Amino acid sequence: MRLGISSNFNVTGADDWAKSMKELGVKSCVFPLDSSASAELVDEYVKAAKENDIVIAEVGIWRNAIATDASEAKANLDYSIKQLALADRIGARCCVNVAGSCGAVWDGGYKGNYSKEMWDKTVKMVQTVIDEVKPKNTFYTLEPMPWMVPSSPEEYLRLIEDVARDEFAAHMDIINMINCPDRYFFPEDFMDKTFSLLGKYIRSCHLKDIKLEGYTFALREVKCGVGDFNLEHYAKVINELDPEMPIIIEHLTSDEEYRESFAYITDRLGKFIV
Repeated sequence: MRLGISSNFNVTGADDWAKSMKELGVKSCVFPLDSSASAELVDEYVKAAKENDIVIAEVGIWRNAIATDASEAKANLDYSIKQLALADRIGARCCVNVAGSCGAVWDGGYKGNYSKEMWDKTVKMVQTVIDEVKPKNTFYTLEPMPWMVPSSPEEYLRLIEDVARDEFAAHMDIINMINCPDRYFFPEDFMDKTFSLLGKYIRSCHLKDIKLEGYTFALREVKCGVGDFNLEHYAKVINELDPEMPIIIEHLTSDEEYRESFAYITDRLGKFIV
């Protein structure tokens, strides 16, 4: 697998960015620009990534394109379309968002997230984004979440079937689907099932850890090594699927934490890393 990080180390310029990534040993990345960047600047970063053997794993969106406020939803849908077009232009492995919520918190957990109305809105949103861009060099994906669709591999597979677009694939953040005792205490079984059902669709993965903190079954995302998740099995099923699969460390609070985590993962999972 190709290990990467979601931080860009706050550097300016494509060459400095690529140098800092190469020095760390990064082999995959979240693209550091968005669709507002000039074509010339985008090309500089794409060239720097290619010259330094860094696969562009993802172009992110991270906005609620099915928000209950119509103007907010429209703006976020337009941004989603632009981001997918960017991903297609640069040949990223995927463009990724979450489905979106029915409440005030754009990625929050609400009962209504599981309503038929939200399911239908999600299907229509994905179809609209894909149909507007008609990507040839990338895929549109939704990251699984603990409290909105898709929160299980079965939901993800049904969503893929309902969207019915060849350009819709899967993004894998396995920790985001660890939301019950069965998946937490028996993660190997859950990972095997998930990759069996979704493997051929998976374009990019995230890497983090999870820890049980007490009543009432309170789970917290933590940096790798602090939690109890079987990272070795995760790396194994990823490598069996695709030895070149990007896997991105995320949600740390400083560049130093990213460097430390990258070194830790390189040491712990070194036999799985390209």
